[in-house]
Amino acid sequence: MPRRQRDIVIRLIALLKLIKALVLIAVGIGALSMRHDHSWLGTWTHALAADPHGTYVAELVAKIGSLDARELEELGIGSLVYASVFTVEGVGLMLRRMWAEVLTVIVTTSFIPLEIYELVLHKSPAKAAVIVVNVVVVLYLLRRLRREKHWPFHK
Repeated sequence: MPRRQRDIVIRLIALLKLIKALVLIAVGIGALSMRHDHSWLGTWTHALAADPHGTYVAELVAKIGSLDARELEELGIGSLVYASVFTVEGVGLMLRRMWAEVLTVIVTTSFIPLEIYELVLHKSPAKAAVIVVNVVVVLYLLRRLRREKHWPFHK
């Protein structure tokens, strides 16, 4: 693959990581802000109109509404921690740093068993697609690291 195409793939992976980070930041801030007041959740749900029939959104709102302040705090802090990891990965990949490629391989690989477990419990095409994308990302980065002799197990 020509260098320019490899750079585009790395940038797409970086963009994916940064989008994940933004989503997790929104979840984290939302969870932390809901610890004492859930009232704004319904307003935002209707404003976004994410689900015209309301079934998925209603289930999500019910699950979130059932969390107590401690659980919301744990969810918020956990989301922000993961967002910081994804941000470091994304920025490092955008800057085309080898350490970011290695970090991305390690972090992404570490999530795959959990994602498979979650897929077994709650089958979903979206979850299966996430696993496939993550495996492809890991394989691509491993191949790239090996080709450029940055991975410790190269020939």
